[in-house]
Amino acid sequence: MPGKKGKKRIVAIGGGTGLSTILRGLKQYDVDLTAIVTVADDGGSSGKIRKDYMIPPPGDVRNVIAALSDVEPLVLEMFQYRFSSSEGLGGHSLGNLMLAAMTNITGDFSNAVAEMSRILNIKGRVLPAANQIITLGAELEDGSIINGESKIPVYGHRIRRVFLLPDEVEPLEDAVRAIRKADMIVVGPGSLYTSILPNLLVPGIGDAVLRSNARRLYICNIMTQPGETSSFSASDHVRVMYDHLGGRFLDGVVVNDGTGLDAVAEEYRQNQSVPVPGDVERLEELAAHVILADIATIVAGHVRHDAGKVAKLICSYLDSPDGAAV
Repeated sequence: MPGKKGKKRIVAIGGGTGLSTILRGLKQYDVDLTAIVTVADDGGSSGKIRKDYMIPPPGDVRNVIAALSDVEPLVLEMFQYRFSSSEGLGGHSLGNLMLAAMTNITGDFSNAVAEMSRILNIKGRVLPAANQIITLGAELEDGSIINGESKIPVYGHRIRRVFLLPDEVEPLEDAVRAIRKADMIVVGPGSLYTSILPNLLVPGIGDAVLRSNARRLYICNIMTQPGETSSFSASDHVRVMYDHLGGRFLDGVVVNDGTGLDAVAEEYRQNQSVPVPGDVERLEELAAHVILADIATIVAGHVRHDAGKVAKLICSYLDSPDGAAV
């Protein structure tokens, strides 16, 4: 059944800059958008607020709200403003503090997200993956256990698996319901272990994605990430998700075709990051549709997904009769 006024429903799952980027593109289309956002962050301003106020970290949610917002530029700039000079407020984003205040006012983090979304006039909905504090843990290949999302990438050992603490995390029912009603589920882009999997490992969310009849599309990262996905190909990213969820679930995978990166390739290489290889033959064993496309752009020296190109590709894939003609 279509969404509001016959619009097709797209659910985007992830966190970090990747999810915010594609949502900026998708909000230009006439679709019913829901973003399901990780709440496993424990570093920076989000980590301090999480510790001081015992609420889920607001940073990824804040960035997604900003991406979907339709308000005056100055209001949005204020929401995203980060204090630097004050010892007490230094490092904090005003939006993070506003979400913390709204949680205290409403008594509930998910209610705070809903109210802030209304105030900032967003297109669609933003839902935290869970309405509680969770900790992301990792077992490394040397057998050591690391607890804390911000600590995982710095150890320099390959990650064997990640997991959530506590063991039983309750999903937000609205998030599960949105997945069940979706026409398309978009996973990523974003850090594989620390932005994407913390959503999918929430039991009700992962189960709903596995059982969904929607088209399920993965937007692969453009560059490998030191401490997380060094030497990973695109198929390695997919296999890790399948292994963690205990089953195959993707219909399509989008991988950058390698173009548009020459200007920053050497700088990234010096930081132990290279373009993710699009190993098409292996990907075709894991998903029905493999899409190699020019989806990269460079912003202030950083490689990013091109919001407009990715959004157009997503909507073309959704509208294509067999999902292949994009």
